[in-house]
Amino acid sequence: MKIAVPTKEKNQIDNHFGHCEFYTIFAISDKNEIIAETILESPKGCGCKSDIAFDLAKMDVKVMLAGGIGEGAINKLAQQQIQVVRNCKGDVHELVEEYLKGNLLDGGASCAAHSHDHEDGHVCSHN
Repeated sequence: MKIAVPTKEKNQIDNHFGHCEFYTIFAISDKNEIIAETILESPKGCGCKSDIAFDLAKMDVKVMLAGGIGEGAINKLAQQQIQVVRNCKGDVHELVEEYLKGNLLDGGASCAAHSHDHEDGHVCSHN
C-alpha cells in the first residue's frame, strides 16, 4: 500500500491539495511500517481538473492525507479507490506515522470553493 501527502517546503503538508509543490508518496509494508519514500511532481493547475488521481492510482496509492481539498478532487480520488483523510496539518512523516497507528481521523470538512487562504482553517483530528 502507498499513502500520498500533498507537500510544500520543509516536509509540511500543503494546505491546498491541488496547488501543492509535490506529493510525498510513502510505501507501507505489511507490518504497517514506512519502507520507502518518493516524490511525485505536482501537475500545474487545479487538482480536480488534472489527472493526478489516475497517476496516484497507477502508483498503487490507497490513501491521501490532505489539508484543504474540495469535493471535486475527493470525487476524482474516490473514483480511483483512494481514501481521503481531510484537514490534516503538520509534518508529513509525523502524519503518516499517526495514520499508521490509527490516530488520524478524517476532519470531515471539505473546501467549499477554490480559495487559497487555508492557513488557519484546517487542523488534524486525532482520537
